[in-house]
Amino acid sequence: MKEKVNAILKQIGDIAETIPAVASDTKCDTVYQLFISNPHLEGLAIVGKDGALSLMMRARFFQKIGTQYGYTLYMGRAIELVMNAGPLVVDYSELITEVSIQAMNRAEEELYDLVLVTSKGNLVGAVSIRRLLLAVADVRAEMAIFMNPLTGLPGNRIIDDRLNQALQLDDFSVLYLDLDHFKSYNDSYGFKMGDELIQATANVLRKYFVMPEAFLGHIGGDDFIVILHHHHFEKVCAEVLVDFERIKRQFYNEEDWDNQYVLGEGRSGMSHRIPLVSVSIAVVTNRIKKYDNIDHLVHEATRVKKICKAITGSIVCCNEEMEIKTP
Repeated sequence: MKEKVNAILKQIGDIAETIPAVASDTKCDTVYQLFISNPHLEGLAIVGKDGALSLMMRARFFQKIGTQYGYTLYMGRAIELVMNAGPLVVDYSELITEVSIQAMNRAEEELYDLVLVTSKGNLVGAVSIRRLLLAVADVRAEMAIFMNPLTGLPGNRIIDDRLNQALQLDDFSVLYLDLDHFKSYNDSYGFKMGDELIQATANVLRKYFVMPEAFLGHIGGDDFIVILHHHHFEKVCAEVLVDFERIKRQFYNEEDWDNQYVLGEGRSGMSHRIPLVSVSIAVVTNRIKKYDNIDHLVHEATRVKKICKAITGSIVCCNEEMEIKTP
């Protein structure tokens, strides 16, 4: 799975195209002839005496020599007089998505300039903004397969890969989080409000579990997973519970909030009181027990999760002696 994800997150060098390169003391007349003989050439690289790369875009070149005295002033002189000495230069291995951000953050007059690509300091080629944006769109479309459509968080394919990686670590903590009584909430308030509650929960988790220190995934429905590369989960879990209890107020009407329950229909058809939504965090670490594979890890998490959900309110349960912690 890791190989599949890396294949999607392509390197900028994979889409670079060869462009002409000339020395910085090349006469503008020579550059003029290059552009005239190559109508589709957007720009060319300029190599300084010290090996530094500059850029000459077609539009900017003709803009310079197209002024009243431009042709007379520049044609017999070196291209270094009109070139862009500070173009965006990136390494072959940089990700397309990261380069696109750099490109869009350039000054407005350079926004559509070519991006020069190097490998070990040597020019490989260039990428046009059109080609870059099309590649970014392709990456996003392919990545969507691996992401949960409701929250945009990594889905099960990536989660399995990350769990396998975690099993190779000396220290890890896996946190399984889900919302208690969520089905009753959905029945009472509708799926739209239910989706918004899941999204709000995801946003709370994003605040506390940030890459690369933590991996946050969305298993599906109201189930989330966090993988930490250490055993220090207590403080952050307590903060998550407090924050969730704070934000859930906005998802209830006054009556249900004051009552601290909603009326739901049981199997008998009779209405009964159902507690407000809470969050359970089942934690499994490898501090006192080792796990051979994902199945063993998930089995232990399921056992801990059942204990969590048997207790009313937002809570954290850990497999380490099953110590129970409440906010």
